[in-house]
Amino acid sequence: MTTPTYDVQPKTDQHAKPSSSEYGDVRGVGWLTFAAVMLGLAGTWNVFDGILALANSKVYGVNRTYVFSDLRTWGWIVLLLGCLQLLAAFLIFAGSEFARWFGIAVAGVNAIAQLAFVPVYPVWAMSMFAADVLVIYGLTVYGGHKLRDTNA
Repeated sequence: MTTPTYDVQPKTDQHAKPSSSEYGDVRGVGWLTFAAVMLGLAGTWNVFDGILALANSKVYGVNRTYVFSDLRTWGWIVLLLGCLQLLAAFLIFAGSEFARWFGIAVAGVNAIAQLAFVPVYPVWAMSMFAADVLVIYGLTVYGGHKLRDTNA
């Protein structure tokens, strides 16, 4: 009498996490999406802040001290930064290398501008500064050739 032979396959771990290549995902896409979305949101808010400052809105306090001249000058600075941030967000979604460096530069300038805005609205300015730091991190670490390299 012969013993039957069975084709035994090794067990696979059903609880193992699938690799990113199985999903077609590239490492760092989430950070770049986060950076683009945050630049877009910050740009939108800066455009609103700039328009409010130029319109002499009652949103800003009357007896506030601004680093750059007066409220009207601050409004033009913030409005210009907001437009540049929105442009950077759209360019990052387009995926060019220039967009990465442009986004880093715009986020850096906005971070410095928000630090100048601390005497007027400290919580908002520090929140925007923290968002800018995260945007710079996401664009520097996960942008560029590292994103296009699927083996990373």
